[in-house]
Amino acid sequence: MANLELLWKDYRESGSKIAKDKILIEYAPLVKYITARIAVSLPSSVDRNDLTSAGILGLIKAVETFDPSRGFKFETYAGHKVRGAILDELRALDWVPRSVRQKSRDLQRVFTRLENSLGRPPYDDEVCEELNITVDEYEKMLSDVAPTTIISLEEAMPDRGSDAKEIRLIDTIEDPGSDNPLKSLGFQEVKEILKDTISSLPEKEKLVVALYHFEELTLKEIGVVLDISESRVSQIHSKAILKLRGRLLQKINS
Repeated sequence: MANLELLWKDYRESGSKIAKDKILIEYAPLVKYITARIAVSLPSSVDRNDLTSAGILGLIKAVETFDPSRGFKFETYAGHKVRGAILDELRALDWVPRSVRQKSRDLQRVFTRLENSLGRPPYDDEVCEELNITVDEYEKMLSDVAPTTIISLEEAMPDRGSDAKEIRLIDTIEDPGSDNPLKSLGFQEVKEILKDTISSLPEKEKLVVALYHFEELTLKEIGVVLDISESRVSQIHSKAILKLRGRLLQKINS
């Protein structure tokens, strides 16, 4: 740790390339971790090496632009930059089929419509009845749209000079095929909407959101904790994120 502090001091004072390279090596596992966490929900057609390369560029940018006087840890700042770079790469690849995006939006609208009429988040059987599909078909739909629930809103937010952890909550609810809710809502308002929506979720959905976004467990690890399959965790996560996204858009249109 002391050696790392010396490397930072050397880099900030002299711009030493050797010190910079050693700092990058020290934090390289962070890129690997974030890449693996994002890639777990991606189809095999997405090259993980491309994501890793983007993440490394994000780490380099983090080292070059980090300002310790702003009062937060480099690991937090770097995680923000690495994640953003990887997600920018995914956006550029445009890897989610248009039909899947449309299915995601359709399902999101159903959640919103039912919540408006019921005054609470809908149960699975109510969604199935509204869609006129079986439970198995509904679960397959949730699995199909899972990739649309991993794209981040974090990089679209203005830099507030604060710990990125406070916005981790909304990391995975942007739909790249729709307008960005954050352009229409204030940061504090977004946080309050999401806080209220999460508190109203069924316990299992609430727990998956907490374990994935706050405890930073993988879907597989969450499955072990809850004693359910990884695919089931993915379905539960998809439901929760679509409900969160729907509540944001509902607020915009109200």
